[in-house]
Amino acid sequence: MSPKTARHVLKMSMGLAALFAGATYFGMARADDANMIVLKNFHFSPVSLSVPAGTTVVWKNLDGEPHTVVSDSGVFRSGGLDQNDSYSFKFDHPGTYRFICSIHPTMVGTITVK
Repeated sequence: MSPKTARHVLKMSMGLAALFAGATYFGMARADDANMIVLKNFHFSPVSLSVPAGTTVVWKNLDGEPHTVVSDSGVFRSGGLDQNDSYSFKFDHPGTYRFICSIHPTMVGTITVK
């Protein structure tokens, strides 16, 4: 194999490894904590979550852009979350809690507490 071909194969292998690692990390972020909401590609995922009272929900920003998590009723409000930052809130009382990213108001979600 020529040195040029070897470099090309190495670059392709590294790119695939990085892609796989990113996909694995994103999947693990969702699987490791059922009460986590991921901010990725300017969306909350999942968009809605149902939890029992007393549950702490964690939002984690995986985007390269900052985001916030703001309750429409003023119950909770994060500061700006840079990439890999997280914010958590403990939901003690039953109800429906709608939230948005105040920087990107098309990002919306709902927590239902039973």
